[in-house]
Amino acid sequence: MKTADSTARDAVCTALADLMEDYARAIDRDELERWPDFFEASCIYKVTSRENVAAGYPVGVIFADSRAMLQDRVKALRDANIYERQCYRHLIGRPWITHADGESVRAETSFVVVRTMRDGASSLFASGSYHDVLRVREDRLSFVERIVVCDSSRIDTLLALPL
Repeated sequence: MKTADSTARDAVCTALADLMEDYARAIDRDELERWPDFFEASCIYKVTSRENVAAGYPVGVIFADSRAMLQDRVKALRDANIYERQCYRHLIGRPWITHADGESVRAETSFVVVRTMRDGASSLFASGSYHDVLRVREDRLSFVERIVVCDSSRIDTLLALPL
């Protein structure tokens, strides 16, 4: 039997899974201009390693503390940075909600990213988990914080596209 709490939790789970899929599709389909819109104006986006998290190191390979910084990153990817063209394919696990209170959600979600280079060579690029804090609004969820924790401490220098 469903209770009001379990129905509300199911709705959040569905909205969160939809957000994760849309987020991955935006990156995988090279719709990078949409990527910053998944975040609040004041937000944290960080890519780090499991090893750094375990050691308590706050440093990340990539760090941004606002949607404007994410927009600048996309602009740089489009106009300034020189890197070998590549595309990603995200495989996203089911989000695991660790906290929900009606105003915010905390969740962890496993991911794997396969990278395909311009010559057609594909490889496992990254695996790990997203550690997210999201704001809940009537019409949508948005990231307040997204910490991308990569399983490996060896992060490819060609980390151009967002994970």
